[in-house]
Amino acid sequence: MARRQRDTTTGRVMEDMVLPSLARGGYRVRRNVVVGTRFGVSKHRIDILAEDSQNRLHLVSLKWQQVQGTAEQKIPFEIICLAEALISDESYYKAHLVLGGNGWRYKDFYLSGGLSAHLANADMVSVTSLESFVGLANGGRL
Repeated sequence: MARRQRDTTTGRVMEDMVLPSLARGGYRVRRNVVVGTRFGVSKHRIDILAEDSQNRLHLVSLKWQQVQGTAEQKIPFEIICLAEALISDESYYKAHLVLGGNGWRYKDFYLSGGLSAHLANADMVSVTSLESFVGLANGGRL
């Protein structure tokens, strides 16, 4: 039986939806940026580094879940890594984890800050839906 290949293009589609809203909000962006290491083991690469009009740097990590799967389980780890990046480098102003797609079982839990009771520093990372993020970015209000 042939193994089915994963569709990895959905992440790029989500990025293509977010980038125009950041541009409209006046952010300067760089894509696929290394912002440190994950626990000193591997490079921590984020999807977008956005600089606002006050020269503050925003880390933006995009996660798309079209059908239920493993992306869901990666959210706590991503929050830990984003918080660590903020703690390790004071030049980063804020971190945003953007959830897109309809395949999330725990989306409401993540969006409501449910992980804050379980993860130290989880409250440092803004977890938002794609729609909310686009609205904030459009208005330059990240």
